Amino acid sequence: MAELYENIKQKDRVLMTAVDTGAYDVNASLDELEELVKTADGEPVIRVVQKRPSYDKATCIGSGRLEEIADLCRIHEIDRVIFDCELTATQIRNIEDVCGVFTIDRTMLILDIFAAHAKTHEGRLQVEIAQNKYRLPRLAGMGLNLSRLGGGIGTRGPGETKLETDKRHIRARIAALTEELHEIEKRRDLMRKRRKKDGVLTAAIVGYTNAGKSTLLNALTQAGVLSEDKLFATLETTSRAIELPDGRTVTLIDTVGFISRLPHHLVEAFKSTLEEAAQADVIIHVADLSDTECEKKTEVTRKLLSELGCDGIPVVTVYNKCDKVPYADELQKETGESEVMISAKTGAGLDKMLAAVAAALPATCTRCRLLLPFDKAGLLNTIRAEGRVFSEDYTAEGIAVDALIDKKVFYLVEEYKVNGVNKL
Repeated sequence: MAELYENIKQKDRVLMTAVDTGAYDVNASLDELEELVKTADGEPVIRVVQKRPSYDKATCIGSGRLEEIADLCRIHEIDRVIFDCELTATQIRNIEDVCGVFTIDRTMLILDIFAAHAKTHEGRLQVEIAQNKYRLPRLAGMGLNLSRLGGGIGTRGPGETKLETDKRHIRARIAALTEELHEIEKRRDLMRKRRKKDGVLTAAIVGYTNAGKSTLLNALTQAGVLSEDKLFATLETTSRAIELPDGRTVTLIDTVGFISRLPHHLVEAFKSTLEEAAQADVIIHVADLSDTECEKKTEVTRKLLSELGCDGIPVVTVYNKCDKVPYADELQKETGESEVMISAKTGAGLDKMLAAVAAALPATCTRCRLLLPFDKAGLLNTIRAEGRVFSEDYTAEGIAVDALIDKKVFYLVEEYKVNGVNKL
């Protein structure tokens, strides 16, 4: 089948193709590939799909369909052919020999997007490592692909680009980059340990790419994180502290978005970033309620979280963009305590979400009312140092205090509590 799209403006004109072996939903995957192409500033022009029991070893797709693709490339002035699977270097060379058009695969496209969006030194290191690991086994058959520079999808980013680059040089580069990244990871790990030691509560914001994670973080904390209607708009980890309804403070940590069939090169390269979820006290799983593939993408995220070792960590599922769904109110009635409908754009449901996060966090402190004798006024300083005082009133009987008290020091004031205790 071939599907023609309207041309809007001059960009890299892209023909997307897939081999349907029945292993996954090809149409849904091509929809996602189309969004990836747009994110890479390409223009999706044509889709070509062929049903086959398996990939052709030489050209991935059948020879007859490949000739058809070559004709379509000439007729529609295609600049890029992108396959919705991983190609070998030999397959890329054979396809280009027939079509005469620069050819890349899904992984190369995602790596290209990551290269364009990586802003920090750590992000660039991670992308370059992933690019080099992807190129290394394909070096012998890549031909001119390794020497192509300049604009266009599949050519951006750091890394070795000269044809003369051999495996020894790439391995040396990977080793140097990995060592540099390891130093950054050690600093990140020390920060995690320091947060744990200081009793800092953390909540990792995870979810499928473009679900609205950065928009949510901005709505809650005014963090100023880039949020666009594009896949992988942000790659860097951002953390901001926020006060919960129960008075506790939690540090929100934004993470890189997930995607179905995420290349293992990227999972490995961004492992230190993704580990923020595995080390968090609670996970905020953001899903796009307006997406027709919401349920499938939610399942992809859950599987990836499990692979990252996040089993056992409490999860609050946040269905975002409810303002785009007319039946959101009815869905909210059917959800459990750990599922909330919100709109990060309008702010609807954010209070319920924060309450759900507070309820999911482990009990670390106690909020209660105290009546301290005047000769125990010094305990107020201890409470302030390890918790928070909401109010204090000097009465004839003593000092009436409403406070959030860390469990480490609660035993010091337990005998002075009045009107019961709330454990938070």
